[in-house]
Amino acid sequence: MNDAQFGQVVAQYEKLVYTICYQYTKNHHTAQDLAQETFLSAYTHRESCPADSMKPWLARIATNKAKDHLKSAYNRRVRTEGEDGLPESSGTVLFAKEDSPESLAIGKETLEKIKGDIYSLKEPYHKVAVLYFLEEKSVEEIAASTQRPPKTVHTQLYRAKRLLQEKMKGGGEDGAVP
Repeated sequence: MNDAQFGQVVAQYEKLVYTICYQYTKNHHTAQDLAQETFLSAYTHRESCPADSMKPWLARIATNKAKDHLKSAYNRRVRTEGEDGLPESSGTVLFAKEDSPESLAIGKETLEKIKGDIYSLKEPYHKVAVLYFLEEKSVEEIAASTQRPPKTVHTQLYRAKRLLQEKMKGGGEDGAVP
């Protein structure tokens, strides 16, 4: 397939590819970016696609690009705060990319304060809190790396959450368990 033929393919399927990307991301700009990435990838691998299956091939590339974007660390980097005031792993974004610079700065300040509170915990809570909340390790992974029983890690995480709640409410600065 030469460049002119590929240009015709782009013109024919650009709306389809954009629609697929938009259905996954629900964001106009992200869908446009992913559609461009889809066609770039298709152009790079155009010789591996049979001419009679161009439409499903492009649809599959667009779907995979959108799914990869949704799973990416960039897309998941900011989480909502849970009941305990710490980031949850629900995948809900605390603020959208389109928010004002002021709200972005406030969100960053809040995130930095949470990180600072986690780093200020005293042992044995410091290590498990950093591994769990900041490095997103599972309890089993933490237990293996710290050579502690999983039940102990659960208890220490529970107590670390309580300490962090107190710090966020303005109390509990000494790192002792309330």
